[in-house]
Amino acid sequence: MAKETRNTLRDSVYSALKAMIVTGQIPPGSRVTENDIAARLTVSRTPVREAFNRLERDGLVTGRPRQGYVVTEFDINMFREAFEIRELLDGHATELAAVAATEADKARLRAMLAECERLAAIPERTNREKFQELEVGIDLHRVIAEISGNVMLHGMLCGILDKCQHYVWTELLWLDEWKIARDEHAEIVDAICAGDAARAGTLARAHVRGSRDNVLRLLQAKSDYRNFLAKAS
Repeated sequence: MAKETRNTLRDSVYSALKAMIVTGQIPPGSRVTENDIAARLTVSRTPVREAFNRLERDGLVTGRPRQGYVVTEFDINMFREAFEIRELLDGHATELAAVAATEADKARLRAMLAECERLAAIPERTNREKFQELEVGIDLHRVIAEISGNVMLHGMLCGILDKCQHYVWTELLWLDEWKIARDEHAEIVDAICAGDAARAGTLARAHVRGSRDNVLRLLQAKSDYRNFLAKAS
């Protein structure tokens, strides 16, 4: 029981710290320390240290000797690379899942869609509840990769999804793409459940490309605005 409690605390601290980074509560480029986060979350330094180690593997922070950690700054080049790889991996994983999915797998995917709909129906929902929907949506892609049966593909896609999560949050929050994402996820799951590998892969790739194009517009708009301010000053 004690080990289970430690694991629960460790995962909870990791999720909380990751959410603060992805949603911008801790902005890119910020320096953070184990003591800062431990005090903020009212926990000891041990689970915080473990969380930082996991986030460094995810590519969300970089450790600095005797200085704590710096939150990764996301740029257009990093974004392009992440989404190019994600489109390839996501599409292939979805094709494999359409062939391999059992009835239990299909029920699991449908349950995740239902959870997104439940979270979407909450009146005047908070950013915490929106982030929960984001996590379920991202986890849907992880589960699809797991169903594919290709262990290496699953591991690689999970790593890429960790790097993409910040961008997906930006897209959903600023462009209000929640319903579009839910509808596209539903179409992908329907194709998997029908065993239509070609359609499932095509839908998955289009889903990733649409997200990429949306975020590119946002990043470009921010860049143009910064350039405008620099020239005006």
